[in-house]
Amino acid sequence: MSSAIEKDLVIVGGGPAGLSAAIYAQRAMLDTVTLEQEAVGGQVVLTSDVDNYPGVPHTDGFSLVDAMQRQAEDLGAQIVMENVSSIARDEETGLFAVKTTSCEYEAKTVIVAGGATPRKAGFEGELEYAGKGVSYCATCDGMFFRGREVFVIGGGNSAAEEALFLTRFAEKVTLIVRKDHLRAQAAVAEKLNNNPKTSIRFLTSIVGVSGEGSIQRITFRNNETSEEYAEEFEQGVGVFVFVGRVPASELVANLVERNGVGYVVANERMETKTPGLFVAGDVREKPLRQIVTAASDGAIAATSASAYLGHPVDS
Repeated sequence: MSSAIEKDLVIVGGGPAGLSAAIYAQRAMLDTVTLEQEAVGGQVVLTSDVDNYPGVPHTDGFSLVDAMQRQAEDLGAQIVMENVSSIARDEETGLFAVKTTSCEYEAKTVIVAGGATPRKAGFEGELEYAGKGVSYCATCDGMFFRGREVFVIGGGNSAAEEALFLTRFAEKVTLIVRKDHLRAQAAVAEKLNNNPKTSIRFLTSIVGVSGEGSIQRITFRNNETSEEYAEEFEQGVGVFVFVGRVPASELVANLVERNGVGYVVANERMETKTPGLFVAGDVREKPLRQIVTAASDGAIAATSASAYLGHPVDS
């Protein structure tokens, strides 16, 4: 590993958790690099309305993350756009080898803050029509369905909020919920019920989509009777999928304990079972996944990494 770039800390992921960790790492004077493979901010940059981050009312995800990034870089944080291909630990030295597509880092500590990616719904044609009617981002693709009909799969907060956002563009928004109730918070559900452009089909699933270049036919299933029926559309319609996320934990699967759906198990100090390896944000097992909790995780993880390196930070 003589050619590796030596660092006190490597942060994998540049979302709110990673950026918060970078800020605290700079304050602790750790030689740190933050690696992000797609866009700084992760999924948060796609959020059109953020009104629950303390002290920053009525903003959007991009603006909030942009402020976080500028704050981190003003403190001297190094943010590099790189795809991390592997993370390994040398049991003899205790050092981590973090390999990217172009180089390798030798790190004394690592914080995994890669977040989570959209989970697929599993209906026929989902992959075939991805980008041709099937979407996982209302902010990205909602404008393409201006004046058209769209369907949103899911019954949680994300699905309800994205459905409300889509009413800005679509003529009609139908929420497809496989159970007989919404899991969304009461305030969000009330907004959905009161919007004249929205409707909800409970106990319903989409089993397939088809069409010539766009989605012109959707096959539904009544989950109570198992009856299937199809609907035809003259104009291409949109199917937006919000059925949860898959944690980006595969890189450290052999270094951490994970729960049944892949989230990393860590203690309140963000420590995993591997000494020197910490976790923060949506990739970890936790009761609430919000921007504010991700930022909190990042602060704790960086502080814990500093203490692990023998540089405790005053609380």
